[in-house]
Amino acid sequence: MSSSSSRERFGLLLGFIGMAIFGGTLPATRLAVAEIDPIALTAIRTTIAGLCSLALLLVLRRPLPRRALWPQLALVMLCVAILFPLLMAEGMQRVDASHGGVVLGVLPIATALVAVAITHERPRPLFWVAAVVGAALVIAFALRDGGGTLSTGDLFLFASVAVSAVGYAFSGRLTAEMPGWEVISWVLVIALPFALPAAALTMPPDPMHISLKPWLGLLYVALFSQWIGFFAWNAGMAMGGIARVSQVQLLQPFVTFVLASLFNGETITPQVVLFAAAVVATVAISARTRGRKAVVPGRRKAPNYGAHLRT
Repeated sequence: MSSSSSRERFGLLLGFIGMAIFGGTLPATRLAVAEIDPIALTAIRTTIAGLCSLALLLVLRRPLPRRALWPQLALVMLCVAILFPLLMAEGMQRVDASHGGVVLGVLPIATALVAVAITHERPRPLFWVAAVVGAALVIAFALRDGGGTLSTGDLFLFASVAVSAVGYAFSGRLTAEMPGWEVISWVLVIALPFALPAAALTMPPDPMHISLKPWLGLLYVALFSQWIGFFAWNAGMAMGGIARVSQVQLLQPFVTFVLASLFNGETITPQVVLFAAAVVATVAISARTRGRKAVVPGRRKAPNYGAHLRT
């Protein structure tokens, strides 16, 4: 086996590990919000990940990003480090993790839509068809589970999809300027002045009364979902190729189902799996039918929208 082939296979393995880590985000969040308030959970997870990011950037002596990039970093911070985890946690207080896995399955399409808007891409008509069908499937699934109405949990999840799509698209734009791991690290560091005071103010008054599982869920989303997962995912795409490794993310809803069944005791019905499979199919079609944006002169490389950030 050639060294190039071995590198690609290892990259595919790393990509799978990163995807599996992100697949555990909803089940872990569901465990955490059972006893920890969503605001406290968001503040604490962002603080932990931000301190780890700060330590890494200092150890590696990474220079500050260019001043022109700070507004984009601030926007990504607001969307990805604050609003998305908060809205997702609120949703996980109200619906099952497996339900959330179907709803968030449409996130790649939402991210692509924002990327199209900010880059003026011209996707093929099939892209728009896939986007509409994917959104319709998710809404139909939510209505079916809600007895004909959208639940409050669904509304929180839909809002989390919207804000994360904006954050992921703009963070993808930033990968033209710095590596993906550095983007998320600076985003988390920028969030520290907000997250640290919020964590101090919202810390549970008697942490010893909170059982072990919620704390483990919090640590998982802080260390793995918000930080470590990005390193495996980014390295995997760098070694195995973006186009090949990014296809692994299509398995993420099903990883969420397995973990939700094992750790949250949820029953995964055939209808849930079928809806998820249909949503995944629309994501696959939209990914293959997006138009390509011409590379702007003077940029180092074409940005990889949403490829380095996951839930």
